[in-house]
Amino acid sequence: VVNMTPYTKLASAMADLAMSIPGLSEPVLQFFRNIDFTGTPLSGLTDLTKAVGGGEMRNFAVDRQLVRGGYTQVVVDVRGTGFSQGTWQVFQRREQQDTVETIDWAAHQPWSNGRIGMNGLSYSGINQMQAAEKNPAALKAIFPVVPGSDIAQDIIAPGGGVGFNFLPLWLAAVNGTKFIPDLASALRGQFDMKWLADRAADPFTFIDIFLNAFASLKISDLSPHTQELLSRSSPMRTDLMGNPAKVRVPTFVVGGWHDLFTNSESKIYTAMPLPPGRKQLLMGNTYHVSSGSESGKPGLPPRLDVLQRAWFDKWLKGIDNGIDRYGPVTLRQQGGGWITSGAFTEQGTQYRRMYMSAARSGTSAINAHDGSLVPAPTPDRTSLTVAPGLASICSNDAAQGTAGVLHIINACGSDSRIQETAGLTFTSAPVNAPTSISGPINVHLTTVQDAPDGFWTVTVNDVAPDGNSSVVGSGQLMASLRRINDARSTRSANGDYIDAQPYLSLDQRQPAVPGQATTLDISVPGTSAVLQPGHRLRVDVYAGTFPKSLPPMPLLVDSGLRPQHLVLDPARPSYVNIGLKGNPGW
Repeated sequence: VVNMTPYTKLASAMADLAMSIPGLSEPVLQFFRNIDFTGTPLSGLTDLTKAVGGGEMRNFAVDRQLVRGGYTQVVVDVRGTGFSQGTWQVFQRREQQDTVETIDWAAHQPWSNGRIGMNGLSYSGINQMQAAEKNPAALKAIFPVVPGSDIAQDIIAPGGGVGFNFLPLWLAAVNGTKFIPDLASALRGQFDMKWLADRAADPFTFIDIFLNAFASLKISDLSPHTQELLSRSSPMRTDLMGNPAKVRVPTFVVGGWHDLFTNSESKIYTAMPLPPGRKQLLMGNTYHVSSGSESGKPGLPPRLDVLQRAWFDKWLKGIDNGIDRYGPVTLRQQGGGWITSGAFTEQGTQYRRMYMSAARSGTSAINAHDGSLVPAPTPDRTSLTVAPGLASICSNDAAQGTAGVLHIINACGSDSRIQETAGLTFTSAPVNAPTSISGPINVHLTTVQDAPDGFWTVTVNDVAPDGNSSVVGSGQLMASLRRINDARSTRSANGDYIDAQPYLSLDQRQPAVPGQATTLDISVPGTSAVLQPGHRLRVDVYAGTFPKSLPPMPLLVDSGLRPQHLVLDPARPSYVNIGLKGNPGW
């Protein structure tokens, strides 16, 4: 079982050591599983502690249970990271080829039977998907946890806004740990001078691109590398775009509704041309660092390490253990419990529009405007104004951008009322019966900018009778990058977008004309949720989502951080196109 990591295999070794202390590690893991802050202002901390005991660490590090079960675990530092020589390629072509060559090497070792699996989370999950798309002969199964596929839209510049709080921390972590030397080799007199020279030649991989994006006032001032990253047809962007339709290897994807890569995870499952069973999807109500927090107890899925072992036993050893009959789609409904389904979007789901109205709903006291969400467009024409602000520092988006760390604070991760003080809210009447939300969502806005650009963010929320406003999903888009790539987008039966994919490319940029209407289609990643009786559906509209994302400086300068206007016009209505199942009563 091969794990390709950019975080230095020393980190994997340390995590393995911590989980392998006889008589101590298992009680400590059980202690973390039993910690429960539910009902307190820090209940989000429970998700982090339970993830430690939920098997996630055994997917990140060496899984001793796999080793005891007859597997050989191979942990490899990605080129240019950890103890490996070379320059860090960040998912590009040479790095992808390295993985294929590593698989071939492992398959031909005397301790190998030639059947290779891959595991790992986050970066290592993406690496698995890239390898599986090439279908090397020896690769027989993968188990990616929180993987991505469209890296530009997932984390680099979702909707055109650069991942401002995640990217610098992540780049600093990888670039920092790659300077930790192989002390064991050094003590043996085998210090790798080539490794040191490579580090000196490229000490801050990709950090220069990040800094250049915010140090350049005009697009023409952007460096060639930055412009390449922001151009859809460049070799760099091509390498960052996955194609799960090429995968033929049995694949078990683990994701989360608030994960950094939630945009890709359900799409990976849907796109793979594999029969259910040979492909599996498990989505929890989790963040990037809390996968597996809801597991290992009656009524919950097995721990991630248990599922991983069963997956490899089936596809590498040929053991008929029934894992191919699990799921195949196992989802934690937001607002409900765990369900299984034959497809990601529930059977019986029907897409419909819910229109934004300026009429007060009476459900939100402090905000830029309290509007309604109604089944038909209202006859009055109104313009509502929303301005950039800092309330989003305490938001679900900010929690997502910190990989889930900010979710510790309930008032930020689990309740949007602080963020909503700076937003436009549109809230439906309460539902009469349990109503499921299933599949991707699209928010269609008619907007007016006071400048050549603007940054729009939307969230879809479940509002409880006590006023708690919980984010089901979110999306964002720069007004000037609104042009949609129809070849990669999907529509519902009513003809409306349900997954509008923008080009996110400077050569497709269309600056807005100040004072003139600009239509935006903002995609919200696929989800599964249930509105309980008495709960309401809400759409929030904001002018930005700092610190999760910030426009590159040239686009930020064009926006002037000026107020933005949402036009509610029956001739050009603003609405959400959402998949519902049940009888909400509206």
